[in-house]
Amino acid sequence: MVPAEVLQRLAKEHGTPILVIDHEKLRKNYRLFKEQLPRVQAYYAVKANPDPEVVRTLFDMGSSFDVASMPEFQVVHENINELPAEERQQWIWDRIIYANPIKTNETLRELDKYNPLVTFDNADEIRKIKEYAPNTGLALRLKVPNTGAMVELSSKCGAAPEEAVDLILEADRAGLVVEGLSFHVGSQTTNFDNFVVALQLAARIFAEARERGYHKMNLLDIGGGFPAPYDASVRPFHELAARINEELDRYFPAEIEILAEPGRFLVATAATAVSEIIGKAVRDGKLCYYVNDGVYHTFSGVIFDHCKYHMESFKRGGTPRICTVFGPTCDALDVISADESLPDDLERGDLLFSRNIGAYSVASSTSFNGFPPAKIVHLNR
Repeated sequence: MVPAEVLQRLAKEHGTPILVIDHEKLRKNYRLFKEQLPRVQAYYAVKANPDPEVVRTLFDMGSSFDVASMPEFQVVHENINELPAEERQQWIWDRIIYANPIKTNETLRELDKYNPLVTFDNADEIRKIKEYAPNTGLALRLKVPNTGAMVELSSKCGAAPEEAVDLILEADRAGLVVEGLSFHVGSQTTNFDNFVVALQLAARIFAEARERGYHKMNLLDIGGGFPAPYDASVRPFHELAARINEELDRYFPAEIEILAEPGRFLVATAATAVSEIIGKAVRDGKLCYYVNDGVYHTFSGVIFDHCKYHMESFKRGGTPRICTVFGPTCDALDVISADESLPDDLERGDLLFSRNIGAYSVASSTSFNGFPPAKIVHLNR
């Protein structure tokens, strides 16, 4: 955790708003993930925070990468540009998964020269891949329960279990190689049963594929959804890891390679936002603070990620009051929080900060209304 005095010093040095990313915390989170899930190779979900410095730190730690667009692919590729061509190609094959089940023709053409592993979940995608990227390896994404996840994903992506092996065999007949299965239990999943059910389902699909004569699958991608500890309601990661490890050992022999796509778990707790109060008012009897960051910027996760961020004041004293914190734009949607407890004596120029805001924040920040995104400040690189 970056100390308050360091955050204040950085705000004075760089101005506000800023997002402070602590790379030592990134490394700590990565080590924890690897220690608790020793069979699992971590493929960092770049969409959670695509900052090149974040990607570089995780690259240096040995992470693999989950990308969902060519710009994300290129952010990762920048780290291997200097490798010899053959070594670079092998790295892409081993360490990148393009985990977007629906891809444009143009994207597939571009991917074909790199030959990464790609996901699919329907018959039309098989035909597209056959035409535009026949050299890629495939992983079939399954539809699995997302019960209790903060962000539900199963309504958009994933093949129904009853059609899974039919799709695998169709891809095989097309001359493509389905190397394994993937799934995603939903982002910020605190219902650990989702993982158990999904792993059991994947094991049944593996067995059915073998029974129907398909023996080329050797990997399982268990996706993301590993919850960040935003508050005390989130159970410890080691509890989830123990359940996953138990199911992996029960259903998947050692020769099956296990992948995962942690994003939020790695970056959420590694960043803190610092903003400045630019206005103060009382509206309908309620105290309101206006700050120079908002939901169109660092706090975009309020809208897109269904996330609630707690704001704190560096200044102590005053009587705590439930207040509303607005962002700087003219849109009434720009509400960071409508029920934040803050001192009632804060004034223009005072600073607020919000921890655990490294995931799905700057990734979806905009320049709406002419207000630029927060400056990113890196610590402990």
